[in-house]
Amino acid sequence: MTPWHFLTSEYPPDVGGVSDYTQQVAEALAREGEEVHVWCPPAAATRSSSSVQIHTEPGRFRPSDLRRLSESLDTFPSPRRLLVQWVPHGYGYRSINLGFCLWLGSRARKGDVIDLMVHEPFVELKPGPLRHVAIALVHRVMTMILLRSAARVRVSIPAWEQLLRPYALGRSLRIDWLPIPACMTSMSEPAHSAREAYADVSQPLIGHFGSYGHVVSGLLAERLPAIMESDSRPSLLLIGAGSDAFRAALIEKHPTWAARVHAAGYVPPADLARHLDACDLFLQPYPDGISSRRTSAMACLSRGCAVVTTSGHLTEPLWDKSGAVLLADIADAGAFAEAAIRLLRSPANRHQLATRARSLYEQRFDLIHTVAALQAA
Repeated sequence: MTPWHFLTSEYPPDVGGVSDYTQQVAEALAREGEEVHVWCPPAAATRSSSSVQIHTEPGRFRPSDLRRLSESLDTFPSPRRLLVQWVPHGYGYRSINLGFCLWLGSRARKGDVIDLMVHEPFVELKPGPLRHVAIALVHRVMTMILLRSAARVRVSIPAWEQLLRPYALGRSLRIDWLPIPACMTSMSEPAHSAREAYADVSQPLIGHFGSYGHVVSGLLAERLPAIMESDSRPSLLLIGAGSDAFRAALIEKHPTWAARVHAAGYVPPADLARHLDACDLFLQPYPDGISSRRTSAMACLSRGCAVVTTSGHLTEPLWDKSGAVLLADIADAGAFAEAAIRLLRSPANRHQLATRARSLYEQRFDLIHTVAALQAA
């Protein structure tokens, strides 16, 4: 049996989408009886695993770290299968670690099989500050090196293939869509909902789950007033790291909301289900539209939550065809708010939407599909 070697820039207890994804997939393969090794920065040394072997030789992905990593990998039988979790900003050197990409090329020449999972390809190349343009250009050079080294490429959304293909420089390279599952480690039913802490039985509870970056926070803040002031008078539960600061900003601008707006802060995956289950409706606007790389949306779908979200240039056709979420164009904040208000008035429509959400997740995004695709390769 050939071992699986995951190479990642983050792993629990580090917080992040790549961290959660890597742990989920690694542990799922281990449960299937596979030998799994994760090579990651030293923070993960604080968490032990009985099924996944964690190695911290990658350090900060400096040249000395990569030499040490090579020495450790060489103790395993060749050819080694390296599953690289790629985000350009994850491997140090302010997201321009050309040395890491060249090192992967050297591993490929040595006979290792490089299996690239692209969570994000590169930053957009557009007019702007010289530093941003330089980073965007270096990212594209890094991409060419990576695609030359990779035996196979998987992408978190189909749109990434269109961006990556020109940088394969004519090479016939297989690029497959491998959707990201929900960020929760367990889909088991929670012992109890968190609802009683945030809303009365008769009061609707709307939610948002995310990291509260300034772009998404801006979209949410723009859409909330019409919803919060509607006849339903809902309470709002903000879930995720950064939610406390966002709540404070909302209350400063809308002091009359203070009793109805709650922040759960960072919620560990093991406790996330009961917070998601507490809400009647989720508001999940994304600047580029919902897509299968949005782990916050995947978490909501996996729990069978009704979701109002945005459509944009990265939104796959399946979202409209499936009816699993209620879509509003990213440019139409009014339509978004109106859709949410209609759903708050109709428990039956929310239930139908939630049922379709859970069905789509199970059919297309569940972790079992990820594991099956990897094992079939």
